[in-house]
Amino acid sequence: LKALHENPDPGIRYFSGVSTYKAGFKLKSVPPKDGPLWIDLGTVGDLAEVHINGKLAGTAWHAPYRVNIVDAARKGNNTLEVRVANLWVNRLIGDAQPEAQKVAWTAVRTYSKDATLRPSGLIGPVRIITGETLSRQH
Repeated sequence: LKALHENPDPGIRYFSGVSTYKAGFKLKSVPPKDGPLWIDLGTVGDLAEVHINGKLAGTAWHAPYRVNIVDAARKGNNTLEVRVANLWVNRLIGDAQPEAQKVAWTAVRTYSKDATLRPSGLIGPVRIITGETLSRQH
């Protein structure tokens, strides 16, 4: 995983919208349905929707960016899809760059070309945490 705002490609660095990340993972076992099985997304810029095996598991919009996936996960192979939406700040900063082809429109100039980019995308690290692992950390 790499933050969008750190990418050397301006089309990615200044992107505003929804990015989709996909991966597979394998579980040796799944806790009972009343026990938590968390996907911890680490750092997210700005909002994440988590799907496990094609089922919406939940949305994370603030730290800690965690979603309980116990109802959607299964023993063996699983698919993870995380859709991350970011704010349009980076796009507006990108549009302020010299010789940029404008993508967004605002009635008032909002950001200069030198403004600091916001952390954007699924930055991670992404981990799966059981309730037992979480209680050992505290």
